[in-house]
Amino acid sequence: MSEKKKDPSIWDGFKAFLMRGNVVDLAVAVVIGAAFTNIVNSVVKGVINPLVGAFGTKDLDKYSSCLKDPCNFDEATGTATSGIPIMWGTVLSATLTFVITAAVVYFLMVLPMSKYLARQAARQKAKENTQEVIEVTELAVLKEIRDALVAQRGTGPSEH
Repeated sequence: MSEKKKDPSIWDGFKAFLMRGNVVDLAVAVVIGAAFTNIVNSVVKGVINPLVGAFGTKDLDKYSSCLKDPCNFDEATGTATSGIPIMWGTVLSATLTFVITAAVVYFLMVLPMSKYLARQAARQKAKENTQEVIEVTELAVLKEIRDALVAQRGTGPSEH
């Protein structure tokens, strides 16, 4: 008779997946990322868009081109009532948000972490090299002691 192995249930697999440390780290990163995105969106909409608008006549989100004339907008809903508008200001605003988010993540999280990990690796390598030097030095000292004892006895290792 052949023994049948019981396959792990879907529930067991799901529990194992949830218990991995990576899932918890990912959940924390998503929550922090969502909160951080709100901050970046506020900076773009509250600071950058008005600065760009200072050079033009509108907020960055309001910049558009008309693919089919005439383009008329309902100000209350923000939708086009006629024509086909291309809302390139909104795309530019989203691109700026992405670039700012990526820059902050890189310069405040990725770069410091990579420098920290490089320092840790250098320390570990230095520690390993020091350990090797100590082991080699101990071996050399033991050989010298052996040679001194052999010389003191006046006989070689094969003689009695």
